[in-house]
Amino acid sequence: MTQVTLNVNGSPHSLELEPDMPLLYALRNHLGLNGAKYGCGLGQCGACTVLVDDQPVFSCLTPCSGLENKHIRTVENLGTADRPGPLQQAFIETQAAQCGYCIAGMLMRAQALLERDPHPDEQTLREHMATNLCRCGTHLRIIDAISRVARPDRSAT
Repeated sequence: MTQVTLNVNGSPHSLELEPDMPLLYALRNHLGLNGAKYGCGLGQCGACTVLVDDQPVFSCLTPCSGLENKHIRTVENLGTADRPGPLQQAFIETQAAQCGYCIAGMLMRAQALLERDPHPDEQTLREHMATNLCRCGTHLRIIDAISRVARPDRSAT
C-alpha cells in the first residue's frame, strides 16, 4: 500500500492504495463517487469515463499511481439532482438516459469536447462521442442533448 493524494473535483484526498489500483476503484470504493460505472474493464465501453486534466480517460484502465498533481473530475462535479448542469439538463430534457449506466461516461466525454470546442459541428461531435457506447441505443438522443448545449439556437430534433 502507498499513500496517494488524488485531487478529485477540486478537493485533495489522501488515500492508502495499491499503486496499480485503477482510478475507478478509488473513486467508487474509497471516495464514494459512484457516477462512473464499471462496464467492460477493458476501456471499450466508456461507462467509466472521467476527466483527468480536462482529457477524457477510462478510469478502469488508469492506475492511481500516475495521478498525483493531476486534476480529476467526475460526473458529480457537473451538477446535482436539484441543480443539474447545462449538459445534464439537456440529457434530462431529451430523455437521453434509458438505463442510465453509460450516461456518466457520456456526460464526461461530452463535457471534455464542449470545453475544448464549445460549438462543434455534428461530425466532430459524433466522432468524439463514438468512443462511448450505449447499449440501450439512445445515441441519437445523446447527440441531440449535446447539440442543444453546443448550439442552443438550433431547433430541437
